[in-house]
Amino acid sequence: MGFDEYVRDRGQALLRFAYLLTGDRHLAEDLVQTALLKAHSRWRRVVAADHPDAYLRRIVVNAHLDWRRRRSSTEVPLHPGDAWFESARAADHADGVAAREQTWGALAALPPRQRAVLVLRFYEDRDDRTIAELLGCAESTVRSQASRALSSLRAAWGTKESADE
Repeated sequence: MGFDEYVRDRGQALLRFAYLLTGDRHLAEDLVQTALLKAHSRWRRVVAADHPDAYLRRIVVNAHLDWRRRRSSTEVPLHPGDAWFESARAADHADGVAAREQTWGALAALPPRQRAVLVLRFYEDRDDRTIAELLGCAESTVRSQASRALSSLRAAWGTKESADE
């Protein structure tokens, strides 16, 4: 498979993955562009490994973590409880918008590794071993990061973990 063919066939899936990881369409596009640029120069090696999707996802995750580390901007997305959310709580389609914004706000508040673990687990449907390989950590770290992330999300949504779980 050639590079152009890969981008044509799998580019949108990679962009969706990056968007779920970042919550920002423009940043997702930048990360995918960075990943494709890096992969293009090493495309023979990428194809020889028989897993170009995994290779490019790893580049996207690493680029996202690097971006978060060096981010100099102090911009913060809207959080649940802000005035915009209170006005959007009418009994119409805006409830759905507010729920999505609350979800994005809660996900954006997570540390980058916890968010990456949740995206890889629930969007990409990856197991702990695969996630650990992608993130370069132990499986137990993946499980603890997922547990902490889900606890944070439950707290943000105001739900309690039942004793049955």
